[in-house]
Amino acid sequence: MSVRIVFLGGLGEIGRNCFCLEVDGRILVVDCGIMFPDADMPGIDLVLPDFTYLRDNADRVEAVLLTHAHEDHAGGLAFLLRDISVPIYGSALSLALARNRIDEAGMIDRTEFITVADGERRRIGPIDCQFVPVTHSVPHGFAVAFFTPEGTIVHTGDFKLDLTPVDGRHTDLALLGELARRDGGIRLLLSDSTNAERPGFTPSEATVGTAMRALFREHADKRFIVASFASHLHRVEQVAQAAIAHGRKVAFVGRSMLQNVSLGRERGFIDLPEYAVVDIEETAKHAPGEICIICTGSQGEPMSALSLMAAHEHKHVKVSPDDVVVISAHAIPGNESNVSRVIDAMHRAGAEVVHDRTSPVHVSGHASQEELKFMLSLLSPEWFVPVHGEYRHLVHHARLAHEVGVPEDHVLVCEDGDVVTIDDEGAEVERRAVPAGYMYVDGIVGDVSRGVLRDRRMLSEEGLVVVIVTVDATTGEIVTGPEIVTRGWVYAPEAEGLIEDAKQVVRDSIAQAAGEGATDFDTMRRHCRKSLARFIDERTRRRPAVIPVVMEV
Repeated sequence: MSVRIVFLGGLGEIGRNCFCLEVDGRILVVDCGIMFPDADMPGIDLVLPDFTYLRDNADRVEAVLLTHAHEDHAGGLAFLLRDISVPIYGSALSLALARNRIDEAGMIDRTEFITVADGERRRIGPIDCQFVPVTHSVPHGFAVAFFTPEGTIVHTGDFKLDLTPVDGRHTDLALLGELARRDGGIRLLLSDSTNAERPGFTPSEATVGTAMRALFREHADKRFIVASFASHLHRVEQVAQAAIAHGRKVAFVGRSMLQNVSLGRERGFIDLPEYAVVDIEETAKHAPGEICIICTGSQGEPMSALSLMAAHEHKHVKVSPDDVVVISAHAIPGNESNVSRVIDAMHRAGAEVVHDRTSPVHVSGHASQEELKFMLSLLSPEWFVPVHGEYRHLVHHARLAHEVGVPEDHVLVCEDGDVVTIDDEGAEVERRAVPAGYMYVDGIVGDVSRGVLRDRRMLSEEGLVVVIVTVDATTGEIVTGPEIVTRGWVYAPEAEGLIEDAKQVVRDSIAQAAGEGATDFDTMRRHCRKSLARFIDERTRRRPAVIPVVMEV
C-alpha cells in the first residue's frame, strides 16, 4: 500500500508551508501558512498556497495538524476553513494563537481545536502520529512522527537544538533516537532547511536576554522601544524581564502584541509581575530611563506600531533623541526595504537604533549546518526530502545529507506541486503533479488573479493614458475631443506639445476609420488604441496602458 506526500507550499520559498500526507485514501494537512508579498506584487496583502487540490478532495481531508503557530505555518488556516470544514490539532499555545486569527475571520464554527501534548501518540483517522517537542523561536513547537504502512515518516517542523531554552523545554533527542532504533527505522525524513547555508550552530535564545541586559546598563537614562514578532513570547518575556530587572516599567503596543501577551500571561507561558506592566498612556508620567515599550512592527509593516512611530503618527509615542530603538528580528525576504525605511526614519528622529547587524539582539529559530547534520545522523533516514526554504537552501541541505551518509539517489529535492510516493520499492517523485501556484490576497480571497497582478505591474512601471472622444454614430466625425488624461506617462503641463501631437494622431486615426466606412464602436476604439500606442512608443519608447473611451451620439 503506497503513501503519498503532496507539497502545496514551502519548497522554493520562505513561507506558505503546507503539505498533505495521504494514507488509505485519507488526507492529513500538515501546516497551512502564508507568505509575505514581494516588491513585484503591488497591492497584495499576503500570498496563500493554492487550495485547489484540497477543495477537489475536501471529502477526503481528515484534519489539519499544526507544528507551531508562526504565520508562515498557520496564517492561512482561516482562508482554508472557508473552503473546507476540518478539525485542527496542535499544542495548546499553537491552537490558542491560531484561534484568535480564525475567530477574527468569522470561521470559528468551521473547525474544532484538539490539543495534543509533548510526546503524545494519537491516531488521526488512519494515521498514527507522535508529537515530539522541539525548540524554536515560538514556544511549544513539534516535530511529528507518522507511523504509516510504508514505515515511519518524520517531519522535524521548524527547529534548532537550543541547549539552554528559556522555558527549559528541550528538543527531545531521546525520543527521536528511539524512533530511529525502532523496527525499520526512519523510512523518510522531512527536515527544516532555512539555515542550511549557515555553518556551525545557531546560538541559544537565551543570548538575547544577555544582550538586552547589557543595552539597558549602557543606556540607563534612555527610553527603550523594542520591536519583535508578537508570537515570539520567549523573546518578549526576556526583554520584559531584563527591563524590569533594571527598574523599568513595561508597556506593550500593537494589537497582536497585546493579544498574545495577554494570552501568554493567562495561560502561564509568560511570567511578569503585575506592578511592572503599565498601559501605554501612563508612560508619559515616567522619565525615559524608567520605561521600556515592546511593540509590533519588526518587519516594517505599514500600519504597525513601529512604523507609525517612525512616521510620527503614533498617538502615544513620539520618537526623540531620548530613545533607543531595538529591532529584535531579522527581515523576512521581501521586507528588507520596509525595515531599512523604518531604521532611517528613527535615525532622523535622533534615536539610537540597534538591530541584528549591529548587536546580538536577535537569534534565529532555525538549525544551522552542524545541527542539521546531527539530526540527519541521529535519525539515519532511508530517504530524505529537504523542506522549508528557498531552492538554494534545499540544495545545500541535500549536500549535508550526502556528507553524513545518505545515498545521493535517496535524497529528493522537491518543489511545490510535486508528489512523493512511498511504497515497497522505495520512493519516487512525480513533478508538478498538482496545482501549487500562488493565491494572491488583496482584501478578500480570490480577488486578485495573475492577470490583475500583471496589469498592476505594467501600470506601476509604464503608467496610464486615457483618450476620451465623442463621435457621430452615423458619419464617424468627431463631435467633441479628443481629450487625453495621463498618469505616469508624462506630466501633462510640461508636455503640451507632445499631448497635442497625440490628439492629432487620434483625430487622424478616427478619420481613417470613418473613411474606410468603419463607424462602429469597437472598430473606432481599436483604431484609437493601436495608433496612439504606436505614437507613444515611437516618441517616448514607453508602453503605458492605453485606454480609449469612444462615445457615440
